[in-house]
Amino acid sequence: MKIANAPCSWGVLEFDLPGEPLDYPQVLNEMQVIGYRGTELGDWGFLPTDSEKLRAELKERELTLVAAFLPIPFADRYTHAWGKARAVQHARLLVAAGFDTAFIVLSDHNGSVEERWKNAGRIRPEHGLTKEQWRTFVKGVHRVARAVKDEMGLRTVFHHHCAGYVETPDELDTLMKRTDPELVGLCFDTGHYRFGGGNPLDIFEKHGERIWHVHFKDCDPEIVAQVLKEDLSYFNAINSGVFCELGKGDVDFPAIVAELQKRNYDGWIVVEQDVFPEMGSPYESAKRNFNYLKSIGL
Repeated sequence: MKIANAPCSWGVLEFDLPGEPLDYPQVLNEMQVIGYRGTELGDWGFLPTDSEKLRAELKERELTLVAAFLPIPFADRYTHAWGKARAVQHARLLVAAGFDTAFIVLSDHNGSVEERWKNAGRIRPEHGLTKEQWRTFVKGVHRVARAVKDEMGLRTVFHHHCAGYVETPDELDTLMKRTDPELVGLCFDTGHYRFGGGNPLDIFEKHGERIWHVHFKDCDPEIVAQVLKEDLSYFNAINSGVFCELGKGDVDFPAIVAELQKRNYDGWIVVEQDVFPEMGSPYESAKRNFNYLKSIGL
C-alpha cells in the first residue's frame, strides 16, 4: 500500500474559505518533503489543467496522480449529461498526463441539500431518496462511469460522504446493491463512514470486494457527540474539527490496515483531513498524519 495525500488537507476545499488560499507549488512541495508519494487532483483548476504542465510538475516532485474527485447531484436527472461531460474531461486530463491507472471518484453534490447538511450524522429514512430518485441516482452513476470507461479507459469509484444522499451505512448498502460491481467500485472513507453512523470495520464484511480506493480520515467522538446533542449542522461539525488528525479520533486504523492487508489490497491510502485556517499549519498536520501511518506499519 502506498500513501498519498489530497489538497483538502491543505485547505483546498470545495467551498470558499476566508483568507488567501495556498497555491499548488507549495502544497506539492510540502507533500514531497513529508514523504507522500501521490496526490489527488483537487478542485478543477487547482493543479494545472494542461496535461504537459501537470505531468512535469508532478514528475519534478516524484508524485503520482491517483484520482480526481467529482461531485454530481445525481438525484437530478438533468445534471447527468453535464456530469458525464465533466467526468470525461477529468479523465482525459489524467490519461493525457500519463496517469492511466487513476480513478474518477464520484460522489453526490454534498452540502447542497439543506435537509442533508443540517442533519448529517443523524440521518433518518425520511431524509433519504424516494424509490424513483434512487433509480435516477443509480442511472446517473452508471452513465458517468460507463462513459469514463468506454471513452478514456479509467475506472470509477463512488465516495460515500456526509451531507450528501449516500451517507449512512444503509444508503451505501443500497447503492452498492444497485450498481454494477464491474463498473462501479467503492472509495471507502473511514471518517465519513464513522460520522455517518457506521463502524468502519463493518465495511469489509459487507463490501470488501468493492473497495478499489481508500481515504483515511479520522473522526473525533467528542465532536460527534456534541453534534448529536446540540443538533449541529455538517458545516458546524467540520469547522469544529470533527475530522481530526489520524490517531486522535476513534477510527481503528491498525485494524483497518490489517483487514486491507488480509485482502491483499495494494492500492493507495489517501490521507484526507479537511483543514481550515484556524486549525493550525496544514504542513504540520500532514506531517503528523504521515508519521502516524508510519508508526502503524505503513
